[in-house]
Amino acid sequence: MPVPTPHANPLLSGFPSPLTTLAELFAYPRYLPSSIDMPRLMQSGLRHLEGQFSILASAFGQAGADQKPDRRFAVKDWDENPWYRMLKEGYLLNAKTLAELAESIHLDDDDDKSKLSFFLGQLVDAMSPSNFLATNPEAIRLALETNGESLLNGFANYVEDMRQRRIAITDESAFEVGRDVATSEGAVVFECDVMQLIQYKPLTSKVMSRPLVIVPPCINKYYILDLQPENSFVRFACEQGYTVFVTSWRNPQEDMRGTTWDDYVEGVIKALEVTRAIGGASQVNALGWCVGGTLLTSALAVQEARGEDMVASMTLLTTMLDFTDPGDLGFFLDEATVVAREQSIGNGGIYSGKELAFVFQTLRPNDLIWPYVVTNYLKGKSPAAFDLLYWNADATNLPGPMYAWYLRNMYLENRLCKRDELSMCGHSIDLSKIKVPSYILATKEDHIVPWQSAYRSTQLLGGDSEFVLGESGHIAGVINPASKQKRGYWSAGAQGDHAEDWLASAQSTPGSWWTHWSAWLKRHGGKQKAAPANLGDSRFQPIEPAPGRYVKVRVE
Repeated sequence: MPVPTPHANPLLSGFPSPLTTLAELFAYPRYLPSSIDMPRLMQSGLRHLEGQFSILASAFGQAGADQKPDRRFAVKDWDENPWYRMLKEGYLLNAKTLAELAESIHLDDDDDKSKLSFFLGQLVDAMSPSNFLATNPEAIRLALETNGESLLNGFANYVEDMRQRRIAITDESAFEVGRDVATSEGAVVFECDVMQLIQYKPLTSKVMSRPLVIVPPCINKYYILDLQPENSFVRFACEQGYTVFVTSWRNPQEDMRGTTWDDYVEGVIKALEVTRAIGGASQVNALGWCVGGTLLTSALAVQEARGEDMVASMTLLTTMLDFTDPGDLGFFLDEATVVAREQSIGNGGIYSGKELAFVFQTLRPNDLIWPYVVTNYLKGKSPAAFDLLYWNADATNLPGPMYAWYLRNMYLENRLCKRDELSMCGHSIDLSKIKVPSYILATKEDHIVPWQSAYRSTQLLGGDSEFVLGESGHIAGVINPASKQKRGYWSAGAQGDHAEDWLASAQSTPGSWWTHWSAWLKRHGGKQKAAPANLGDSRFQPIEPAPGRYVKVRVE
């Protein structure tokens, strides 16, 4: 979870300027020419010159057939029109040369070099000729065909996005929570200041005696796990014969400005307690995703310190416990920015969900920013309706004290994975004392939780662990319905200290990891019993139908 810095443009509030960052990086003496690998730089320069001649020579010939497809240049003008082909080829050549320049610089700190490459990439992506009206053939043609109406519509879209303080990435009018997404039948059976607990109606006549409680990330709405019936993980778990509970985190408003990390951990513990009581079981199975997995693991560590034993197994989906390598989010973090957050909201305040959502968009600008700048503003069109992107745009605030504490102790100082260095809820934390069996899923293209970082959890937890690596990224790799038989996963590798050694010995299987997980979880589900006829029990009566009130509160 990054710590953004201010930006002059209100639409880009929270997005650190690549130009500013690059200027700061090159201000240090270690970036002087003496620090540059000159032979490598000269070779790059010669390749660049050769590439320029090649572009000129082929400008009026046929486009190269061996080029890797690039969605930014998909329309035929970029290959068939000599002028646009020169623009495209020149841009791609310059982008490659700049990347090689960054690689040629010697830096003592690998983090600085990675940061240089990352923000240079941000700048290069922003300068693509496809992003500008004067050099986008499709936008120009559309403007001529519509007598400028597309430009007027684009300006209107820009004004609306400025008003909303976001870039629209989907048709938000096409969905409503509880009508089109989050439609699984259930009821809220408990609520507190930080969350509601939803119990779902069983879909089988018999269920496993141990219920399943799911802890989604608190930085997003829970219904990523219950988008629509065909891609709902909640529905899949119900179909596998589990009584399923999900925590629906509250979207913090001003009355939660003092809420802490410990309050969230206690919320998870309360969800485990209520699930166990309603399910009539001595233990439950628990699943956490991303920050939800970090909270769940923290809760189990606190329970271990308290001598409580409520969980039979733990599933962690793309979760980080060791923050040594925090992925792309680490580029936004340093001591100064964390101190700034601590001083501004660490003792009370709210961190805007829209600001946080935009920062996540900047991690994949060619997927989540520039295509929509082109579509919305240059072409004057509205984005298509897509349930996953609707969820992505449904931002969630965070309480300042919780957020600042999380940044300091997890991302910056990496204290969770160190024995007895961190205290939560009045107890010292030691992850090695968590002895329950765990199923740990990572995804190979995850830019938020690098899969190698997720693998380190197998070395931290005290119980037996099953590590599985799915294809795709942080979201699509998790929401991979078993019925569609898409992608694949690796499993059954020999666990040791090194993630790459595990992968070398792992077996590749086509299809969704969901079925693999279900087979694993059944070993910890307990005996079968008749499915409950009603939701809740005498102590925890249904409060309102799912999806409940909390998930419907939107960030203004």
